[in-house]
Amino acid sequence: MNKPDFAKRRAWMVQHHIAQRGVLDPLVLDAMSTIPREIFLPEDLREFAYEDAAPLPIAEGQTISQPYIVALMMAALGLKGGEKVLEIGTGSGYAAAVLSRIAADVYTVERIGQLAEKAASLLTDHGFRNVHVLHADGTRGWPEHAPFDAIVVAAGSSGVPESLKEQLKIGGRLVIPVGVDQRVQELIRVTRISELRFEREDIADVRFVPLMGDEGWGPDGVHPRPQAAHMETPAEEAKLARAIARQVEPFDAIDDADLDGLLQRIGDARVVLLGEATHGSSEFYRMRARITRALITRKGFDFVAIEGDWPDAARVDHYVRHAEFQPSEWTAFARFPTWMWRNHEVRDFVDWLREHNAGLEPGQRVAFHGLDLYSLYNSIQSVLDYLERVDPPTARVARERYGCLTPWQVDPSAYAHAALTQHYRTCESEVVSMLKELLQKHAAYAQHDGERFLDAIQNARLVANAERYYRTMYYGSRTSWNLRDSHMFETLQSLLTYYGPQSKAIVWAHNSHVGDSSATEMSLRGEFNIGHLCRKAFGQQAYSVGFGTDSGSVAAASQWDGPMEVKSVRPSLPRSYEHLCHLAEVPRFFLPLRRPTIQGSLGDLATPRLERAIGVIYRPETELQSHYFQAVLPQQFDEYIWFDQTTAVSPLQTQEIDGLPETYPFGL
Repeated sequence: MNKPDFAKRRAWMVQHHIAQRGVLDPLVLDAMSTIPREIFLPEDLREFAYEDAAPLPIAEGQTISQPYIVALMMAALGLKGGEKVLEIGTGSGYAAAVLSRIAADVYTVERIGQLAEKAASLLTDHGFRNVHVLHADGTRGWPEHAPFDAIVVAAGSSGVPESLKEQLKIGGRLVIPVGVDQRVQELIRVTRISELRFEREDIADVRFVPLMGDEGWGPDGVHPRPQAAHMETPAEEAKLARAIARQVEPFDAIDDADLDGLLQRIGDARVVLLGEATHGSSEFYRMRARITRALITRKGFDFVAIEGDWPDAARVDHYVRHAEFQPSEWTAFARFPTWMWRNHEVRDFVDWLREHNAGLEPGQRVAFHGLDLYSLYNSIQSVLDYLERVDPPTARVARERYGCLTPWQVDPSAYAHAALTQHYRTCESEVVSMLKELLQKHAAYAQHDGERFLDAIQNARLVANAERYYRTMYYGSRTSWNLRDSHMFETLQSLLTYYGPQSKAIVWAHNSHVGDSSATEMSLRGEFNIGHLCRKAFGQQAYSVGFGTDSGSVAAASQWDGPMEVKSVRPSLPRSYEHLCHLAEVPRFFLPLRRPTIQGSLGDLATPRLERAIGVIYRPETELQSHYFQAVLPQQFDEYIWFDQTTAVSPLQTQEIDGLPETYPFGL
């Protein structure tokens, strides 16, 4: 059998698993190119040394982190060479060896004696003379050699140990996984600003073994998790499904569905959030449109706000409210995923809304707005165009400030790459100051330009938030999710303020945004959403509607920015809410969930179960891992609308709109 060419595999790992994923620190890349990772692994696992897979076992129930995570943590330390570094969690000794090629001295602490002894021997045998190993409680650090220029912790803690913070030099950085649960953590960087002041930055979602010790997790320190999905017998599931069937309001077709009960339950709510279980199922879009038409005509709702970009939705808004403006040089919702809003189902609603508004005075017309913050480039351009018209000197200042974002206008995720690898200055202060200047000139602009100020101020806010979003999303941090939903909620609040204290809003977004996140496992990860924020802000004045399906077809991609495919939706998994609804054998129904409606025979619905979510990506081959999460449905939504079978949305082709006005939102 041929001996593996570890040097070749190591070079491949550094290039493809580390550099191409955004870790470009030359010191880190060079160190990882020279350290033979295979010597730190058990003999039978060495063939996997340079695969960027899950952490590999070493001994005593411990693991060696995957190469990318090691590189990410090293890069986050921002080492320049020659520093004194403390590592907590020696493990196999691999990370200490990598650090030794950058730092002058590495002090590493391991709480498990067998691992400490083995790592010390291995490091000595292979010539790593500047690595010093101590068998001790790592949460206490190594005070005899403090202060340290940098500290890295290779185990997850419920908080940052005070002893480690005290041993950090002023200006030094500490990188550590932190989380209230041992199995869900956020990798953070703590920078010591002064004797008493520390600055925290969130970097990425990670999963490490727990940090045990006096200032870490104790033997009984596991925080409670939500209960596992309820393990009912088939007979119990069938009984609950029959109870659901007795409580639902069935309907035969979307256009003929009786909405009186739903509208009565919505009552005088100010915000109605209409979800979807996928971004590509026709029935969800058509039922949302049907409910929205009723809310507008029978309850006087003022605007629709979608999980879509502000500038794109503004083009639709101009169309449905019959506003006059110069035709845009771009097409609304022409960016991936185009089918999410550029489809026949949305076009039918947009045309209805335009016709509805035609008979109303301009001030009474129902508006259409976007809540999301993906459109960094278009928003910058909208702010600049506005300022050129009303305040050219400020426009010149804005161009200079936004100029630092220019290299990443087309691909904002690349900006996150640059900002997080610390080779480029961030743009946060520039875009925030631009937003502040617009806010300070609110009165003057509003008097001069009226409603167009709303568009400009929202775009300025979007740019400020989008800069932070793209800076955090590169590593998949929960911070980016929270920032995005906070932005959507702030936009909703701004719109309600703009339209007045009696105004009412309809929100179209995915179930994962409109359902209360505190009733799902999202809250365990420290995530929240617009549904949760609305519950806190509006209480009973917010009414959230979720949607679900068992099987059928869906429009989705296999990877981000991939082509749209019509995929088969797999039948729902046992012990899921979808499976219960399927067993009810009612093809389409409304299920009221707001207490005290859910009582008695439906009380078992409040037991945590699996729930499915399909976004713009659908991977049926890994459905359980990729698309199911735990939730408590009656706490998540006020109402649940079920379609046992669903079909994919019909994408809108540009050539199909020939002959329509040039102001038509889906453009030429």
